[in-house]
Amino acid sequence: MGADDFTIELDGLTKSFPDVRAVDGLSFKVARGEIFGLVGPDGAGKTTTMRMLAGVLAPDTGSARVAGYDMTRDPEGAKQHISYMPQRFGLYEELTVDENIRFYADLFGVPRSERETRAAELLRAAGMAEFRSRLAGKLSGGMKQKLGLVCALIHTPEVILLDEPTNGVDPVSRRDFWRILYTLLDQGVTILTSTAYLDEAERCHRVALLHEGRMLFCDTPENLKGNLDGAVVSIVCAEPRPVKELISGMEGISTMMIVGDGLHLVVREPERLIPELRSRIAAAGLKVDSVEEVAPSIEDLFVEAVQKKKGERP
Repeated sequence: MGADDFTIELDGLTKSFPDVRAVDGLSFKVARGEIFGLVGPDGAGKTTTMRMLAGVLAPDTGSARVAGYDMTRDPEGAKQHISYMPQRFGLYEELTVDENIRFYADLFGVPRSERETRAAELLRAAGMAEFRSRLAGKLSGGMKQKLGLVCALIHTPEVILLDEPTNGVDPVSRRDFWRILYTLLDQGVTILTSTAYLDEAERCHRVALLHEGRMLFCDTPENLKGNLDGAVVSIVCAEPRPVKELISGMEGISTMMIVGDGLHLVVREPERLIPELRSRIAAAGLKVDSVEEVAPSIEDLFVEAVQKKKGERP
């Protein structure tokens, strides 16, 4: 790819606050028409990175270019080409859905004829066409987030920056939200989104896994899962903590984490270890539904990388 194929470019971006380096030498590029995810827990540096790319916050060192503009020298020039949706997007709750959209369309100078067509398309994609006259303050949390996205997209930006847009949103609204994002790809819009939901990484073309301001990995979800140093064994059980305590320290287990329905272990020799795990669990009289090898997830890779970084043993 040439330089013109990238709409977001970071090189050594760094930002510190008292007692913490929030972003530490971050470098990556995002191609035109790509969905790129910044993935990591609270404190990983996602919001600080978004704010620097939106021109809201100046970096200490390093550089960032968005839509062809140097964000340290000309952040104002980039703003007509960017939509930034922070965690608390500024909807006006005393205005209706239509009135909020109209406000943001006027803010970005969108002609009335174009605004009506664009709003109808976005509201239909969001499943909100029948709520145009409802006050924003009367919408559910998920619908408010979808309305925020509609407002952020009303002027068809070249780049959209979304800071944890689905945080606390119900599963149906999350699905609708992602459906809207996918409709933008044919228009060549570049999407940078951040999330603490590791399963959402699977929806991105590429992701950067962040931890304490640094990038651990950057690749496609499929390639990232191939970086896992071992196989994943799932133990499905109603009470995972006693099982975890029982098998903690067993040779051959690299990392271990509690998931919703049990445990995930990263192991070296699953064909040898699985029978041993079953035997030890049965001998202890603990009840489990299954012990079997499963396909790795982004979450498995992230937990293993963080635990190795900290030098922790399962």
